[in-house]
Amino acid sequence: MVTRAISHGTTGGRRFRWTMYRPQSLRARYTMAATALSFLVLTGAGASLDMVIRHKLETDACAETRRVAGLWSTAMRNGDVPHTIPVFNQVKLVQVVDSRDRVVEASKPAAGLPPLSAVRPPPDNPIQKLTECGPGGCSLLTAIRTSREADSTFVYAALPAPSILMKHRLELLITAAALPLLAAIARLTWALLGRSLCPVTLSRAKMSEITPNDLSLRLPQPPGRNEISQIVGTANEVLDRMETAVQHHRRFASDASHELRTPMAGMRLQLESALLDPENVNAHDAIRSALMGVDRLQAIVDDLLVLGRINGAEPAPPGAVDIDDLVRDAVERRDGGVPVHVHPSGGARVNGTCVQLTRVIENLLNNAQRHAETRVDVTIETVGGEVVLTVSDDGDGIAPRDRERVFERFTRLDSGRRRDPSGSGLGLAISREIAEAHGGTLCCEDAPLGARLVLRLRLLDQRSDPLTAA
Repeated sequence: MVTRAISHGTTGGRRFRWTMYRPQSLRARYTMAATALSFLVLTGAGASLDMVIRHKLETDACAETRRVAGLWSTAMRNGDVPHTIPVFNQVKLVQVVDSRDRVVEASKPAAGLPPLSAVRPPPDNPIQKLTECGPGGCSLLTAIRTSREADSTFVYAALPAPSILMKHRLELLITAAALPLLAAIARLTWALLGRSLCPVTLSRAKMSEITPNDLSLRLPQPPGRNEISQIVGTANEVLDRMETAVQHHRRFASDASHELRTPMAGMRLQLESALLDPENVNAHDAIRSALMGVDRLQAIVDDLLVLGRINGAEPAPPGAVDIDDLVRDAVERRDGGVPVHVHPSGGARVNGTCVQLTRVIENLLNNAQRHAETRVDVTIETVGGEVVLTVSDDGDGIAPRDRERVFERFTRLDSGRRRDPSGSGLGLAISREIAEAHGGTLCCEDAPLGARLVLRLRLLDQRSDPLTAA
């Protein structure tokens, strides 16, 4: 997939724009990058191979010509050179040239040819390696000066340059071998990237199916622990949190619409009756009944807002909270009712939000006093790294089948409706969600008499408590 990027500029007061094409697909980008890198590597390797082969061939040829030229140079100094120099190997061109550029002796293939080279080695450099090119091609030769005299003779031994070194044939051959290799690398990279990015393609297709009305779909988790697998795992975790948040909001809206409808309908019926039949309906009683409905509505709205803040908003910064102090303050603020007896432990400190934990304690005390006959007992203990807050009453208790149901939203048992008709049925639900938000639990346990609600929170590490450390 290719896209076009346009840039603007000015030249002589006139605007111009240029177009650049670049691949949009990640697979295409990586393939192009790998191909470009492979091209650079193969270019360097090809250049090195060319230099090695060329050097090897030239070195071998020069060594052979030097051996032959040295042989006949020695023979020339000894006066043993025949008129026609015999050849024994691939070095066919051998000449002896005097100081006047006359060929005095030569091998049969070199007879009748002009001197193989116009270069005459000086006395201080009597042996030279040369490359001579003519109409018939290039030759690699060695020139040796036989003496230091001015009228010295020169021996030349020449070997035709290997054909592979002519007309860039070696470079073309290396290039011809490298191009299929480069194409194979590009194809392999494309295939491997397609296989590696297949989970991304599948995840994108699955993500396009996710809608706000259905957040239950999850991305397919690829095997392994590579970066793609970690990204997919993180995306699924985000989808889990989103689904939980949406479910909370939907539940909040459903609960609000359901619970607010009943008291509003009752209030409307009472007020309409008082308005339509003023002779038989006492207006004062109707208004009083409507106010009771307003109180229930206000309690429900307040509790729903608390639930909304717990589930949706950012929590307040936690801090060290002394449960003993919270319980004592909550008991001191209560006006009348069944007496509450507190049994503190001392040192029951947790990490949490003071306002929310106070709300839990208030709800537990309200519930216990509502059902108690003569007393409420609050016990605070530290057991196994936990703070255990127990609120017990001597009332009718909670049946085992209802011990989990009482923590559901808007659940009110018959005894609760009789004792407090205006309750919202959200107090224990709020308390459990606050406890879970603090990493704790809230449950109903067995009791010899009445109900026994137990709140467990993690004990604050004394080493991390700045007040204790001070």
